[in-house]
Amino acid sequence: MNSTEVIVIGAGIIGASCAWQLAKRGVRVTLIDDGRAGATAAGMGHLVCMDDDPAELTLSAWSLELWRTLTPQLPESCAWRGCGTLWLAETPEELEIAREKQRRLASHEVNSEMQSAAQLAEREVMLRPGLSGGLWVPGDGIVYAPNVARWFIANAGDKLTHLVDPAIRLEEPTVTLQSGRQLRADAIVVACGLGANTLLGEPWLRAKKGQLAITDRYGPLVNHQLVELGYGASAHGGGTSVAFNVQPRPTGQLLIGSSRQFDNEDRELDLPLLAAMLSRAQHFLPSLATLNIIRCWSGFRAASQDGNPLLGPHPSRAGVWLALGHEGLGVTTTPASASLLAAQLLGERSLVSPAPWLPARLISLEASA
Repeated sequence: MNSTEVIVIGAGIIGASCAWQLAKRGVRVTLIDDGRAGATAAGMGHLVCMDDDPAELTLSAWSLELWRTLTPQLPESCAWRGCGTLWLAETPEELEIAREKQRRLASHEVNSEMQSAAQLAEREVMLRPGLSGGLWVPGDGIVYAPNVARWFIANAGDKLTHLVDPAIRLEEPTVTLQSGRQLRADAIVVACGLGANTLLGEPWLRAKKGQLAITDRYGPLVNHQLVELGYGASAHGGGTSVAFNVQPRPTGQLLIGSSRQFDNEDRELDLPLLAAMLSRAQHFLPSLATLNIIRCWSGFRAASQDGNPLLGPHPSRAGVWLALGHEGLGVTTTPASASLLAAQLLGERSLVSPAPWLPARLISLEASA
């Protein structure tokens, strides 16, 4: 049996970042993965400051600060672009929502600027006329998340060992791999998304299926990430929903989202829902109807019971740590999530209290339900 200091299960962007943070602190880490890419490969790769609840705003604002220290180090293959986000208001009522968002962002020193309808039209000529205005958040951006995860692994140095050999059983302090190999560690970090439910034998997460589409390469058509102000309600609501979210990729393509379906783990595209998503996108960008869609796909976000990540010690299994439940904000919150997890595991003091993200909070929620 091989021994290491920390085992991290899951080499998506969260697991890879946790392993990178620990290795950079001198910890010997074994990173285990099933090689399937998962949510990291299926998502949009946006770095966007979200503010739908205080914990989400705290984590995403801090994480974007940390991203600004990372992006100068990333190779071009990671496709970092500081394109900012334009939040779009269709009505005067939504424009007031934009003003409230601006105030919340300012409370965390996140810069944003209100935009008139004329300013929107000047920034983005493809937008339909008649919008009431919006909010520009210049500090947001995009990355290509799979290559960022690979960079974390490659950059971690010789303290990190990466094994593509799925974990099939966890009996702390031992992890058994599909090959039959067994590893023992002082600490085991579970960061394998929805696979954690099976590995732990515990229902920590719910699946939120999403679908995306991408156009052919047309060159620069859109300058900013474009999101409707109803996106937050769609993201955090129950049931099935679509919301407008379009991203300009460095390849000259437009990445189009988004949809959500709770508790659906069928990989097949839902064509009526995909049609509704594309129709919503054309409502804001009518000329999308003239562009070729070259690929559509689905993926699964892993959502916790209250919608915020699980970052910290397992409440009842000594030596097991969770880095799970990021839903649609895993890429945005990657560096902050990894920093919180590493600080707790190593007994360091973090710049932000981990309390809102401790897994034990969900036990308290169940007890009070």
